Amino acid sequence: MPGSIAKGHPTTGPDTDVMKLYRYLTGPDDSSFCHRVTEALNRGWQLHGSPTLTYNPETKRVICGQAIVKEVEGAPYSPDLDLSRQ
Repeated sequence: MPGSIAKGHPTTGPDTDVMKLYRYLTGPDDSSFCHRVTEALNRGWQLHGSPTLTYNPETKRVICGQAIVKEVEGAPYSPDLDLSRQ
C-alpha cells in the first residue's frame, strides 16, 4: 500500500511515539568539556556532526562545541523539558 510503513519500522515525527531531542554542548577546550560529552554519551545521546572550535580573544581560550541528539520513545515534547536531565 503506498505510504504505508512496515510493521516494526521506527517512525518519527509529530504523530508518533518517538521524541527527538537536540542539544549543543559548549565549553572551554579542557577535560571538563570532554567529561560533559562523555556523560551525555553514556546517557544515550549520540554525536551529531563534527565538533566545532572557536577562539575567544578576550579570555584567550579555545571554546569547543558539539551537537548531540537522542530519541526517546513514549514521551511527548514540551518546551519546558529540561534537556540536560534526559
